[in-house]
Amino acid sequence: MKLTPEQRIELHGFNNLTKSLSFNMYDICYTRTKEEREAYIEYIDEQYSADRLTKILSNVADIIGAHLLNVAKQDYVPQGASVTMLVSEGPVVEVPTEESFEESPGPLPDNVVMQLDKSHITVHTYPEFHPTEGISTFRADIDVATCGEISPLKALNYLIHSFETDVMTIDYRVRGFTRDKNGRKLFIDHDISSIQNYIPDVIKDSYDMIDVNVYQENIFHTKCKLKEFDLNNYLFGYSKTKLNSEEQDEITERLQIEMDEIFYGKNINMPQ
Repeated sequence: MKLTPEQRIELHGFNNLTKSLSFNMYDICYTRTKEEREAYIEYIDEQYSADRLTKILSNVADIIGAHLLNVAKQDYVPQGASVTMLVSEGPVVEVPTEESFEESPGPLPDNVVMQLDKSHITVHTYPEFHPTEGISTFRADIDVATCGEISPLKALNYLIHSFETDVMTIDYRVRGFTRDKNGRKLFIDHDISSIQNYIPDVIKDSYDMIDVNVYQENIFHTKCKLKEFDLNNYLFGYSKTKLNSEEQDEITERLQIEMDEIFYGKNINMPQ
């Protein structure tokens, strides 16, 4: 929400509040064979390549009002990608060329780093699979930390729409303090009671949500799990018509247990 001149707080100097948004998404798939797991990883590697991640984070920078300075990116063999973006909170007179950044290998998980003046945006992606239960889980961690008036919450709706998300965990925290023109400390410069305030109703209607907030510390945490379950959305390369009813029930149970374990943050014993 844009403040009117009457609502704006006059500060002593630069706004030193650090606002940090962590968005963690999980995409879950049933991969019953080694070949299906490899095909799923290949799909994820293509879907979230360095080019795709660069576009997503460029849009995030644009949404929050940051200015892109430079991009360095690299895809890896057999999988993974890294992207580094430098952005500033305001326009700059001179922008370095892309050739001024040395592209070098990094860890296999996809890594994206964006930096503001005293701020940053990062993405890390992690494909993972259960050794015996046929479950493959893809996780992406996006962190947006800004210093000043820029709000990372502006990009939350876009991030949700940019990833195929079965389970989300979202954290938001305001750290440090700034001062008004009279020298009085301000530990937060906007009203917020829940991260859900920044999630559209159409999204909230699609998820079960749990809030854990520590208001006196300006810490906000929201967990989300997709309500509707269609087995066809979790089978890779075929539909549930290829399975008998017993197989459908067993796979559905395994997938739902996986989502519940991630959502509640604890292990659930599989029935024998």
